[in-house]
Amino acid sequence: MKRRLRQIFSISAVLLLAIAGLTGCIATPDSVGGDSGAIRIGTLRGQPHLYAPYFMQRFAPEHTTYEIVLFENSPDIKNALASGAIDMGVLGAPAMLSGIAAEQDVQIIASAADGGSGFVGSPQIRTPEELRGKRIGFPAGSSQEIALKLTLRAHGLDPDTDVQLVNLAYSDMASAYTAGRVDAFLSAEMGVSIARQAGAHQIVSPYETPIGATNIILGGNGRFLGEHPDRARDTVQTFARAIDFMKSDRAAWAAGLVETFGLDRAVTDIAIDNVRLRWELDDEYRQRVAELARQMVDFDQLPAAPDMSKVFRTEFLESVSAQR
Repeated sequence: MKRRLRQIFSISAVLLLAIAGLTGCIATPDSVGGDSGAIRIGTLRGQPHLYAPYFMQRFAPEHTTYEIVLFENSPDIKNALASGAIDMGVLGAPAMLSGIAAEQDVQIIASAADGGSGFVGSPQIRTPEELRGKRIGFPAGSSQEIALKLTLRAHGLDPDTDVQLVNLAYSDMASAYTAGRVDAFLSAEMGVSIARQAGAHQIVSPYETPIGATNIILGGNGRFLGEHPDRARDTVQTFARAIDFMKSDRAAWAAGLVETFGLDRAVTDIAIDNVRLRWELDDEYRQRVAELARQMVDFDQLPAAPDMSKVFRTEFLESVSAQR
């Protein structure tokens, strides 16, 4: 199994180089500004649960251009939002909660995707209890970190003393597992599906905690939202239409990921089956985000929870809901 994973990871490494080459045709944080009138939307490279911006232009209002800006992680997207370098961004909810708690000028204006995570490891680890003493990879400051620690606690393991937690970047999870530097990891796609395709198995669902599958949101720069409410409303409506399209045509979603980022189709199909697309900001969802904020405080990701009355701006979704 490990040999097979090494082979797949080697192929993935080549594909990542191809992705880097593709970014010459896509705006990056250092090359924003090709169209001064474009609405700039940040997202992450190669992650299926953050792909909606790539379908937005087909649903754009007349004379509206969306410029995709690629980043390496959600905190970078949040910082770009706060500075006004981008207008909106698809990113992890914890990064936005951290920004709002620090009184940065950002707000959550729609949900984007639940799920997209997995807790996988060696087939020899059959139950969560068998993780005792094992090395577990995780991305610090993420919803996956919260889910991991809550899951370990639920199965009688102390995250601080009963296991060895190894902080890794999303892109390093599969290689760390292949090299034997970790025995398991709780992380996001695509690394989860690369490992599963190679024979790793899901140890336990990462979604059976108080935060559920809460993961990705659409955030906005406060100044842009205040100064351009009509453009913000149209953009959120376009985003929701892109999400609905992806839900209705999963083949187009998978094909887009393969074409844009050079991903393996078989692995991509596994990954998108692990993503629950959404755009709504209903009461249940907002309560789960509030619970995420509480857990972030409990696990020292935040010194204090943000004022939840300042976290969401729901008015931009009203036109979307009215059409349903």
